[in-house]
Amino acid sequence: MVVIGSLVALLGIGLLVGGTGALAAYATQRQGGFFETGDVRLASPTYAITSDSVDLESEPGGSDWLVDRGALGTVRVGVDPARPDTPVFVGIGPTADVGAYLDRVSRDQIRDFELSPDRVTYRRLPGEAVPAPPIDESFWVAQVTTNVAGELTWEVESGDWTVVLMNADASRGVDLDARLGIKVDWFLPAALGLMGSGLVLLAGGTVLAIAGSRRLARQVEPPPAAMPATWPAPPAPLTVTTKGDAIEPVASEPFPLRLTGHLDHDLSRGLWLVKWLLAIPHYIVLVFLWIAFVVATVIAFFAILFTGRYPRGLFDFNVGVLRWSWRVGFYSFSALGTDRYPPFSLQPDPAYPAELTVTYPERLSNGLVLIKWWLLALPHYLVIGLFGSGWWLGWWEPSNSRWTDEAAPGLIGLLVLFAGVTLLFRGRYPQGIFELVIGLNRWVYRVVAYAALMTDHYPPFRLDQGDDDLPVTESETPL
Repeated sequence: MVVIGSLVALLGIGLLVGGTGALAAYATQRQGGFFETGDVRLASPTYAITSDSVDLESEPGGSDWLVDRGALGTVRVGVDPARPDTPVFVGIGPTADVGAYLDRVSRDQIRDFELSPDRVTYRRLPGEAVPAPPIDESFWVAQVTTNVAGELTWEVESGDWTVVLMNADASRGVDLDARLGIKVDWFLPAALGLMGSGLVLLAGGTVLAIAGSRRLARQVEPPPAAMPATWPAPPAPLTVTTKGDAIEPVASEPFPLRLTGHLDHDLSRGLWLVKWLLAIPHYIVLVFLWIAFVVATVIAFFAILFTGRYPRGLFDFNVGVLRWSWRVGFYSFSALGTDRYPPFSLQPDPAYPAELTVTYPERLSNGLVLIKWWLLALPHYLVIGLFGSGWWLGWWEPSNSRWTDEAAPGLIGLLVLFAGVTLLFRGRYPQGIFELVIGLNRWVYRVVAYAALMTDHYPPFRLDQGDDDLPVTESETPL
């Protein structure tokens, strides 16, 4: 229910964003009721410039009925001749008639065009015939001849059509600026319909996700065995702070996320080479789980903002997603720490060598939720970005008019690769690399938990290497 509800809510968000964008475009991007492209320079040394065939021919039935009743709207072609002394002709005609008229006539056919930068791709159709003036032909369904800026307007009809641009006297050398516009009467109702559908799906998906989250049974750790009344309680972890010459012990507070990973010492030499294949079922499931994770976090954002509490069911679900991700990562290429296949479960599994838990916060800051996931976590993003994706470089290529970028592998990936190669040839996983990899993963998951609004405790800037976590010191208390 949580996953399906989150997917429905995500679809609703997409429709809502699309409908809102369409409505904004309707209000701001029309010229005289038309959506228009910018001006595009069209020039050819041949007799004509033509479009690709626009096939609106449909079988008898509902679609033909829609086309014939203006469902495709009205088209407007604006032209501005480059030479005022040479009038230009713009016409729309049936493709078959246009083909017969321009048979064996040298012309350029537009294959593609871009507005920024202004670029048109043509296909040259050679020929030796000289065409008659286009205004003498009777098959045009819409046409205009002008030596100043003008436009052609056409109510779209069913058929197979071609747009033709020529000099009015059918001479060589066509040169003009053109723009294309379209107006559809159903655009505004469609935008409002998208927004309405998005709101309904978002609300329904949210309700379904919350209802499903309440049914998630939270795994409760068994209580410790009863101790005699005289048994001393274990002391809280201590850290030491100095004030002048005095030394005062201060109880430290553990970070709410605890990540552990215990290295198997009988790892297969070569199994890691195919773990990417074996883990594919988990990757597929995790794609949908992480979509649900994001949507659940958005819902939790508003819950925390107005109530100061993270909905318990959503919290347990998100912890389960992190736990599942860490088990798969520990098995595969975040650590290669075990050959035991990860369980398909969100719940804790004490028998598995990798585990992740997050302590549920009874209260969270209403105001901190607005900035901690982007502003306060930004320094950590810059650091852990090197762990995960590594350095990247980007540059502009003027010859191709586009950005090009190159990325280097992250530190975790490099270390795990070194460990895998060592395991392949020497049969053992270097303990030092393993402890460093666990520390890097621990840093990453702490930041993820903080950015996912699961705690107000600021992640420490440190590597806690080894199997188990260390307590957070007094200087790393919540912001």
